[in-house]
Amino acid sequence: MPVALSWLLRLGPANPIAVRLVQNGSRRTKHLYLRMAYLGVLIAVLLWALLVLMSGDQMNFRDLAAQGATAFKYIAFLQVALICILAPVFMAGAIAQEADPRTWDILLTTPLGATQIVLGNLFGRLFFILALLVSSLPLFAITQYFGGVPGDRIFLSYLIAACAALVVGSAAVALSVSRVVGKRAVFAFYVSVISYLAVTAGADAVIRAATGNPGVTYMTAINPFLTLSALLQPSTYPVMPPGTGAGLEAWFLERPVLTSLIIAPGLSVLLIAASIVTVRIGGIAGVGGLGGRTGTASGPAPWYRRMLGLGAAGSETRPARAVWANPISWREAASRNATLGRILARYAFIAAGLLSGVVIVLLLHMGTLTQTTFRTVLLATVMGELLVITLVAVNMSATAVSREREDGTLDLLLTTPITPAKYLSGKLQGMMAYLLPMLAVPLFTLLVAGLYVGIAGALETGAPGATSTTQIAYTSAAMGGASQAPLVLPEAGVVGALSVIPFIALCVMIGMSFSLRSRGVLGSVAQTVGVVGVVAGMVGLCAWRAAADVPLLGPVLAALNPAAAIVATIQPEVALQETVVRSTGGMGAARTALIIGGLVSLVIHAAIIYGLVTAMTRNFDQTVRRLAGIK
Repeated sequence: MPVALSWLLRLGPANPIAVRLVQNGSRRTKHLYLRMAYLGVLIAVLLWALLVLMSGDQMNFRDLAAQGATAFKYIAFLQVALICILAPVFMAGAIAQEADPRTWDILLTTPLGATQIVLGNLFGRLFFILALLVSSLPLFAITQYFGGVPGDRIFLSYLIAACAALVVGSAAVALSVSRVVGKRAVFAFYVSVISYLAVTAGADAVIRAATGNPGVTYMTAINPFLTLSALLQPSTYPVMPPGTGAGLEAWFLERPVLTSLIIAPGLSVLLIAASIVTVRIGGIAGVGGLGGRTGTASGPAPWYRRMLGLGAAGSETRPARAVWANPISWREAASRNATLGRILARYAFIAAGLLSGVVIVLLLHMGTLTQTTFRTVLLATVMGELLVITLVAVNMSATAVSREREDGTLDLLLTTPITPAKYLSGKLQGMMAYLLPMLAVPLFTLLVAGLYVGIAGALETGAPGATSTTQIAYTSAAMGGASQAPLVLPEAGVVGALSVIPFIALCVMIGMSFSLRSRGVLGSVAQTVGVVGVVAGMVGLCAWRAAADVPLLGPVLAALNPAAAIVATIQPEVALQETVVRSTGGMGAARTALIIGGLVSLVIHAAIIYGLVTAMTRNFDQTVRRLAGIK
């Protein structure tokens, strides 16, 4: 075999690290279930798009082609979404590998070069993601029988999904090689991926709403969902006409798909190159001798650490604290603020969120934001904050018990008089006490916006004929013509609190349930993310459709999901269309039903949480004994 060919094979298909990862991963039942679930979801959505959405049993060829194109669009977006969700799960092992330094120590003693180590980790874990893409190709080929789907669109959608997976995989390998993170960074990496997609999508919506341009923006090429929209929805998400711009403007606004297919591999090459350079010098900490100082601190703590109740950095003592009646709940809440970085991150999120809520309302008051832009910005802000808080809640709860099992703390707690009921309820209370100040951020934004719209709307009633800045016009069949809806329901903060707080508490309990039964942190986090995502997605989709299509009962069902409830409070004439536009009760009936739904949601979530706590308490001793000694 030629030397050059042998060298290339050792980098890719014949790389021992890649071969080991593929062989071991192929034997895991969890990976089999993931592949089955991936294909099952795509098949179900394709059947739904082809059978349910087709109207009637007789269709001409044009309608059939249009329906085939619609079905392809649904599964193409779903495939990118599933790849973005599953890619961090498959790549989590690369990040967690750094948590055990012995893995690197042994690996670096082998004859493998730095390029082989990095590419082996990347290709071995990326293989499973690319296998998922290839396995779904027959489904996409089925849509060709109906027409309306050019073949190049299918392959370009696959390239977009593959590039997204490549960037996620390269970032995970770069984090692993840096050797400055550990197992707990897995969820932070997952949150970063989801947050990046949400922030860029929100920025795209804000830019388009502010400029009045429905076409692509500079965000399109750096977000796979927006890139796919530019590819599959050229009429509703058009690109700039060729020859209009020059330089970067032409690349990003005229050819966003091509630009995305260039940026993603280019960024991956840079990440892999940096990983290859740093792999044998101890990661980033080894560059320039940045190993950090060791030893214990001496002298008093700085004023800013004393103000936050912290001792000197590196010291073995800290100021005394008052313990709550339930020591578990106190410990759970206090341990989250054990370091200066965590305290600053938490309060920075709270301060930025509260300030952004006030700024959004002030911009509306000054006329800087139009009514449509105000709604878009408010919805994107609240949804983004809620998504971050939900992911934080899932991470906290999914590691609450499994982390203590791994470090041996649980064995010590079981020797105390603390009962299982007190332990589990204390965990729930402590985590909710930590999360409530963060939950106050989106709820405060909704409250301020709702109060401003209510007060300003009441003051505007004295000026007949004047254009309202807090109302938006819509056509009501029940009212016999044009009517006005508030930009935000005045009771938005109350409805949001009734829906959001119980939902977050339920997420915490689901995470604790998997954390109690899982052998390690990674397994509990992955299972919790999957269950919460599926349950919240299904309930949210049902609540969203029921809110728009079912009169009176629809608003009640909308409050069962926080996302549907928030959309209903910000866009009531759209989200609650059947009740507001066509029902005789109109806006008043919809608002009343929404509040009732919030109360119903509170009761249902409380009952489910109580049932989970009871079941976990009953099986606590048996579960702990079964997993005793596992670290």
